[in-house]
Amino acid sequence: MNKVKVGVVQMSCVRDKQENLDKAITKVREAAAKGAQIVCLQELFTSLYFCDVEDYDNFDLAEAIPGPSTDALSVVAAELGVVIIASLFEKRAQGLYHNTTAVLDADGSYLGKYRKMHIPDDPAFYEKFYFTPGDLGYKIFPTKFGKIGILICWDQWYPEASRITALMGAEMLFYPTAIGWATDQDEETNKDQYNAWQTIQRSHAVANGVPVISVNRVGYEQDGAMKFWGGSFVTNAQGRLLYLASHDQEEVEVVEVNLQETDYFRKHWPFLRDRRIDSYSQITKRFIDED
Repeated sequence: MNKVKVGVVQMSCVRDKQENLDKAITKVREAAAKGAQIVCLQELFTSLYFCDVEDYDNFDLAEAIPGPSTDALSVVAAELGVVIIASLFEKRAQGLYHNTTAVLDADGSYLGKYRKMHIPDDPAFYEKFYFTPGDLGYKIFPTKFGKIGILICWDQWYPEASRITALMGAEMLFYPTAIGWATDQDEETNKDQYNAWQTIQRSHAVANGVPVISVNRVGYEQDGAMKFWGGSFVTNAQGRLLYLASHDQEEVEVVEVNLQETDYFRKHWPFLRDRRIDSYSQITKRFIDED
């Protein structure tokens, strides 16, 4: 396909898991009604962002993948003829959990999952307490509407992850994410943080010549201490913004991306073919020093 319509669902969440799932399904329907062919939901959309605390009770939010949420979304995907990208808290086995995104094709079939590779451990983002790092590697999914690459939130800071996913043949990169501002921060810090977040992801589009779709949650959580900053966006294959969401509103937007542009930009800005892969062996080192 030359052009694909992607649906961005930026929403706030509540404590009730079923209510969040029902809300997401309603918004998937809204995106499909606007013409979306691929709909991306935000990171861990069935719950509040629970990683602000280390609480064993939060493991009860996890589920098998495939499981109840993918079963429900599969029915919707088949009914609407859309691909659904669904970020969920996966219970793989007793005591083993992942931050995982499932992909459902437009006929409702389950195409597989990607497990988040990079796991943060920052104030209010204690993900290493809950999530085992992904062990499936980087993946692409051949959907009805194109080959899509999935990376999750903290993965978005790493050019290595986007590069490998693009080299595997991804025609689009999707980033379900959950990131926000501490509400006691000053506005200048807020702007710097958001700009860094957006810039690094737009650079992945430029370096790889593929569209990037980043979908973030919105709203106040953590008893008002955290404002998830929304700001979801879509770029073309040269990093140009095609859509930018607000910082404080729920939004469902459908944006057309032109997959043919990848060939054009890669020919005229040949970053991919000019790579000196013979010189990159040291990239696997933690740090390049004498030790």
